[in-house]
Amino acid sequence: MATSVKLDDDLKSRIQHLADARHRSAHWIMREEAQESFKQEALASWTAYKETGRHLAGQEIRNWLKTWGTDEEKEIPPYHG
Repeated sequence: MATSVKLDDDLKSRIQHLADARHRSAHWIMREEAQESFKQEALASWTAYKETGRHLAGQEIRNWLKTWGTDEEKEIPPYHG
């Protein structure tokens, strides 16, 4: 399934410049940027966990997510730690 995204001219130009410099497609650049952002967020979460011990169990998160978009949508469960 294809998805289209409308980019402003400055962002489109920046992405195209990076793509040209790396001999890659603009799509590849955007995908790599998203992966790096995800990685940095995961590392920050891991650091916060090591510092505070605060966490949620996987099953708690799955149960919470199952309520999204329903009439019984719940708030995020309280953290442990």
